Amino acid sequence: MTDRTYIDIHVLHSVPPSNLNRDDAGSPKQAVYGGVRRARVSSQAWKRATRVAFTDELHLPAEQLGTRTKRISSLLARRIAARTGLDDVAAARLGTALLAQDLNIKAGKKETETAYLLFFGINQLDAIIDLIAERAEELAALADDALTKAVADLPVREQLTSGHPIDVALFGRMVADITSLNVDAATQVAHAISTHPVEIEFDYYTAVDDQKTAEEDAGAAMIGTVEFTSATLYRFATLGVHQLTANLGGDTNAALDATRAFLTAFVRSMPTGHQNTFAHRTLPSLVSFVVRDDQPVNLVSAFEKPVRSRNSGIAEESARRLAKELSRAASSWGVTPLAVASVYEPNSDQNTDTLAAFGVPHSLDEAIASVLQAVRGRLQEPA
Repeated sequence: MTDRTYIDIHVLHSVPPSNLNRDDAGSPKQAVYGGVRRARVSSQAWKRATRVAFTDELHLPAEQLGTRTKRISSLLARRIAARTGLDDVAAARLGTALLAQDLNIKAGKKETETAYLLFFGINQLDAIIDLIAERAEELAALADDALTKAVADLPVREQLTSGHPIDVALFGRMVADITSLNVDAATQVAHAISTHPVEIEFDYYTAVDDQKTAEEDAGAAMIGTVEFTSATLYRFATLGVHQLTANLGGDTNAALDATRAFLTAFVRSMPTGHQNTFAHRTLPSLVSFVVRDDQPVNLVSAFEKPVRSRNSGIAEESARRLAKELSRAASSWGVTPLAVASVYEPNSDQNTDTLAAFGVPHSLDEAIASVLQAVRGRLQEPA
C-alpha cells in the first residue's frame, strides 16, 4: 500500500502576444477572477500539450503511451493483420468479434468508428491479440455464430483494465456506457489564468500577391484580423502519486518514471494555437514543486487581487505574491509541505528573503530529482 502523496506544481509563465487557446469565435479564452478579466488557457489544452511533449520532447516509446481515438476497431484489425498474416477483411472480422464480446462498444456514424473516443494503450491492443494469435486462422475460418461463441470467454476486457500506459494512468479514462473501463485520473490540472488584468487586442494583417505587376492594382490581395493577448500566467496541477502507483498496478519504479515524465512535460509544454503567427514558445520564469501528504493546495488566491506592477514587472511581483501565499497556507491553515523544490533565478536587486518559501534555486533536473527522492521514501511495495 502507498501512503497518500501529492505533488503540487506551481508555474509562473510569461507569454508574448499570442492566442494559445481560442474559443468558438476565435478569441483567446478569458475568465473573470477577482473582478477583472484575465487571460485563460483551458486545462484540456495544457493536458493535450503535455501528452504531445511525451513524444516530441521526451521521446517516450510508443508502447509506454496511449492513443485517444474512435478507430479502435480499425487499429486493432491492422495490428491483427500485421501479426498473424490474415488479410484485411478477415482481420477486421476477427477484431470486431473480439471487441463485441462483453465490451459491447457501440458503433459510430461511420462504419470504421466507435460512438465515442476511447483512450487506451497500444500495448493493450497487443495483449488482446496475444489471446488469439496462435489460432487466428482457425478462428477466422469460423462462421459468425461459431466465431462469437469461440471468443466469448476470452478476457478481452481484462486487457483494457490492466497494463495501462502512463498517460492513461495519469489522466484517467471515462467511458459512460462501460464503467468497468473507467480509470481514476492521478492528475488534476487547473485552467491557467493571468495574474493581472488583460485586454484583447487585434492584429490587422495583409497578404501581397507576389505575381502582380507594377501596372496592376498595388493593394493587398487579402486582409484579415487575428485576436491576441499577452500575459504572465499562473499554472497549477497536482499529481496523486498514490493513485498513479495504483493505476500502474503497484509498480513503484514505473510510477516514479511516470512522475518524472509528467513533471518535465507539464513544465516545458506549450499549447500550439496560432504558433506560426506568434512564435510564442517561452519557458517559465518560476516553477515550484510542493510535496504534500494532506491535500493539494492551489495558490491562485495569491492573485485574487490582480498584480499591477510597473516598476519591477509582472513576473517578479507575481513570484513574491506566490511565495507569500505558499507560506500563508502553512502558517494559517496548517497545510505544511513535506518538501519544496523550485526553479527560479532571483534578480540581484531583489530581496531573496521574500522568496524563501521556495527554498534555494535549482535547475529543473535538480528540482525533479529532489522531488523524486522525497517521494521514493513514501512508496511501498504492495502488500
